[in-house]
Amino acid sequence: MFIYRTLLHLLFSFCFLTACAAKPPETAPVSKDFRIVTVLDNLDFPWSLAFLPDGDVLITERNGNMLRYGKDGELHLVSGLPDIHPTGQGGLLDVILDPDFPTNRTIYFSFVAKDNGDYGTEVARAVLDHSSLKNVQVIFRAVPKTSSGIHFGSRLLFAPDGTLIISLGEKGRMREAQNTSNHLGSIIRINPDGSLPHDNPYINRNGYQPQLYTYGNRNVQGIALHPETGKIWFHEHGPKGGDELNILKSGANYGWPAITYGVDYSGAIISEKTALPGMEQPSAYWVPSIAPSGMTIYDGNAFPDWKGNIFIGALVQRHLRRVILQGEQIIDQEILLKDLKERIRDVRTGPDGYLYLLTDSRNGKLLRLEPLSTQ
Repeated sequence: MFIYRTLLHLLFSFCFLTACAAKPPETAPVSKDFRIVTVLDNLDFPWSLAFLPDGDVLITERNGNMLRYGKDGELHLVSGLPDIHPTGQGGLLDVILDPDFPTNRTIYFSFVAKDNGDYGTEVARAVLDHSSLKNVQVIFRAVPKTSSGIHFGSRLLFAPDGTLIISLGEKGRMREAQNTSNHLGSIIRINPDGSLPHDNPYINRNGYQPQLYTYGNRNVQGIALHPETGKIWFHEHGPKGGDELNILKSGANYGWPAITYGVDYSGAIISEKTALPGMEQPSAYWVPSIAPSGMTIYDGNAFPDWKGNIFIGALVQRHLRRVILQGEQIIDQEILLKDLKERIRDVRTGPDGYLYLLTDSRNGKLLRLEPLSTQ
């Protein structure tokens, strides 16, 4: 067993930058032609941001605050949020706009709710009236709630067909990720009003929650739509090693914890298997862990060389990870902003074509990457 484990760890180290199945290409071109601008600071563990059509920005803080930062530099606290119960890794989490926001002014946000002493992820929608929320409706509640304060998942994305994708963690109860009778360790698909899409993969199957789109997920904190291919990519935290980057597939089992490229934080073996029939293999994985959070697929014009690249924030390794695609193949990666030594919680492509980042700290910052040519 010791020899097996040693060989496996050597293999993990070899596969640090790309999935083992990918042939390493030429070294990625180093990105040096940008500068970092601090847009806003003194944020309290910011978690997500969304750009409004008028140039303002919505920012969530894990403590339960939603902020509206105006293009005029004014900062407003958004009122009308439901009861939010920050605990451990959770609180007020993701926020996105309805695809028809200019018409209906509707936003969607995920947060931690409490019931009988237990905590769980919920998703609500509301109408944004400048700095207040109206007509707040909870459209999804993950079951069961638990006493755990970890692994809430909680990224939101509208799919091309108009359905809402919600990522969930397994709340630290790893075996529950293979239990399809609950929502733990899954990705959810619902209609914007909370109803069930008729073509969900498990909608009429006994022993399955009808909102399930995938299962076997550990803790998904990044998801993005590729603007050219229409594929949805997501990443998730592994344990000690084994963070994954995947393509979303309806009805797929992503294997946690039956298969994994990581070990427990104690060093104990979670599974000796990295593959099993009927379980998806990642497009890439990272050992040691980078602790991925936030994700965008760049589609701006400010950085032409970055078109179609995936950008992922790294919490533990404190950098911005650039993942270069060729079709659906990962051909190279680049580490950016390591000298900042900041935990990067979220990364988004702005409407101006710049990259925007949130740093994860009690003095969190909203940063902007812009090309030097704009000086």
